[in-house]
Amino acid sequence: MNTPVLTETTNPQAVLWDMDGTLVDTEPYWMRAETELVESFGGVWTHDDCMLLVGSGLWASAAILQDRGVALAADAIVQRLTTSVQQQLAEHGVPWRPGARELLAELKSAGIPTALVTMSVERMARQVADLIDFPAFDVIIAGDMVTHSKPHPEAYLTAALSLGVDPEHCVAIEDSAPGIAAAVASGAISIAVPHQLDLPESVLYTKWTTLGGRTVADLAGLYRDRHNSIERTKPRHESPNA
Repeated sequence: MNTPVLTETTNPQAVLWDMDGTLVDTEPYWMRAETELVESFGGVWTHDDCMLLVGSGLWASAAILQDRGVALAADAIVQRLTTSVQQQLAEHGVPWRPGARELLAELKSAGIPTALVTMSVERMARQVADLIDFPAFDVIIAGDMVTHSKPHPEAYLTAALSLGVDPEHCVAIEDSAPGIAAAVASGAISIAVPHQLDLPESVLYTKWTTLGGRTVADLAGLYRDRHNSIERTKPRHESPNA
């Protein structure tokens, strides 16, 4: 018996959100923290240098900062950067990316499970979640909760497992090259919404210029298209009585 074709009202089983640059525009906070840290050790840190770290895991970023003269252990660098960004969040609040809060709120209203999947550390991820004016996430997976940073898919696979869903039935939303690579590798239906750096068009993911105006119906459409396409490409076996 063939699997039924998904209908227009079929929603993904979960939506997995990147945080920095996708949900909230914290990249300027990170850039300021990096610049101040490098300068405190007598170095120079440019905008181009900041771009090197976009989407990277914090411990990978710490190694680059050490090479630029920051004479601290990697863990200490991560803690210094995180504390600086958290202070800026406390002072300025959550800087939402266009359309992100609206889509997240619609997902919650629709009863679709959500996860925050970030390479920032857990204390910062929870601060961002706590600053949102509704209970936004069912699961938080942070950089210090996994062994491998993006572009490895571990964080997305862990989020899907924690929600009890198959990654292939999830939608993941990302803004960076390492992030979208991790999402694709997990098997999730992946949406790239570039922010600081552009991303190429690809058959591996859907590219949107913004989340502004996007709705649950748009996510359901991608989900339906993916799984109807899979059904169409499955080999069809003839009946033994044919």
